[in-house]
Amino acid sequence: MRKIQIVTDSTAYIEKDESIEKNISIVPLSVQFCGRVFKEGFPGEFKDFFDSLENTNEFPTTSQPAVGDFVEAYVKALQVGEEIISIVISSELSGTYNSARLAADLVAPDRITVIDSKTSAGNLKLLVNRAVQLAEQGVSRSEIEKEVIKQRENMNANLTVDTLEYLKRGGRLSNTTAFIGSLLNIKPVIGLIDGKLVPVGKERGKKKAMEAIISMVPENAERISIAHVQNYEEALQYKIELEMKFPNAVITIDELGPVIGSHLGPKAIGLCASW
Repeated sequence: MRKIQIVTDSTAYIEKDESIEKNISIVPLSVQFCGRVFKEGFPGEFKDFFDSLENTNEFPTTSQPAVGDFVEAYVKALQVGEEIISIVISSELSGTYNSARLAADLVAPDRITVIDSKTSAGNLKLLVNRAVQLAEQGVSRSEIEKEVIKQRENMNANLTVDTLEYLKRGGRLSNTTAFIGSLLNIKPVIGLIDGKLVPVGKERGKKKAMEAIISMVPENAERISIAHVQNYEEALQYKIELEMKFPNAVITIDELGPVIGSHLGPKAIGLCASW
């Protein structure tokens, strides 16, 4: 077993089999929806949630893991390793980083490094996998931290939506703006800038929005994650296009879960790129 254990949260959307194979500890965020609270699961387990979301006017609320959830994960990780690197969703999007840091202070502050990824989804997954790779090579905790921080500066993420309904429900668009935007078939381009989700553009139609998003991927991109909300077929079409445009990049298709996906809605799609 490797000396340094890696901990992350559910918004990395690492598949369950992969988390077991690579011994990555996943601490889930929670979702409150339709009168019940549940832990965000793994890719492949989200369909029922999004089906329900489409058939109700209720909007889910999400919450960070409790400090105790990270304490439990850290204690277990230190039973098989000597040190921990914990990489979590952007502190601008969730209080998860604070929970992770407070838990580290309680368990073993001199043996645990907590990193604010300033991102989520495919890019968070990339940072986690990079940390795993370096840990398996015997790289020190401080050097892994430096590499992760360096890599997070060479990333971008941009997404668009199929409908403005969920941005409206989540309070990111007014009723009037959503109504006019829907009439004109306006699709926003939402970027992850300095750890925050912010509007970076708008286009007439989803196809043009995706063209704009693809244009934001640097020519020297090494990895591109096609992030989608219950939209695998469209993601697959873009994978074929991207493989032609970026023949040297590793291109994957990654599913978004309730914590991120509920704010975008079913059929949302975008790209997380790193170079």
